[in-house]
Amino acid sequence: MDRHTIDANFEAKLQAHAGIVRKVAGSYAWSPHDRDDLMQDIVAALWQAWPTYDINRPFSTWMYRVALNVAISNVRGETRRRRHHIAYDPDLHDCEASTQSHEDDEHLALLQRAMQSLDPMNRALLMLYLDERSHREIAEVLGISESNVGTKLTRLKDRLRTTLAAA
Repeated sequence: MDRHTIDANFEAKLQAHAGIVRKVAGSYAWSPHDRDDLMQDIVAALWQAWPTYDINRPFSTWMYRVALNVAISNVRGETRRRRHHIAYDPDLHDCEASTQSHEDDEHLALLQRAMQSLDPMNRALLMLYLDERSHREIAEVLGISESNVGTKLTRLKDRLRTTLAAA
């Protein structure tokens, strides 16, 4: 297979599953600038890992795994650098009227705060669960057993219920 065909295959698969990159970046980076940077890092890592992709496995599973590894590494690095710094995000502080109701905004903000409080593994688990991935696929992406996925999901749901009920 020539270089042009390899590039076209990668680009086609990336375009078909671009939502995964946006979803992972949106779950691990809070400002638009950080999200853009993280998406670029994810795409670069996907391209670098492309030669190792096994065509006998689902591309989306492989893509999630690479994207989550990049995002989790990014979170760990950022946590060390910015222990107590919270960036101002003008998009979150826009005073213009929104098309969503105030109540929807409050629910979304509450969910975002709950997700931000999760460690990277639980955040990945929740994101994959909300994306309606099977226990088997979640296990494969996260590198844990299917039964461990079920156990972790049950504990995570209980924890989120308690957190959201207290808010």
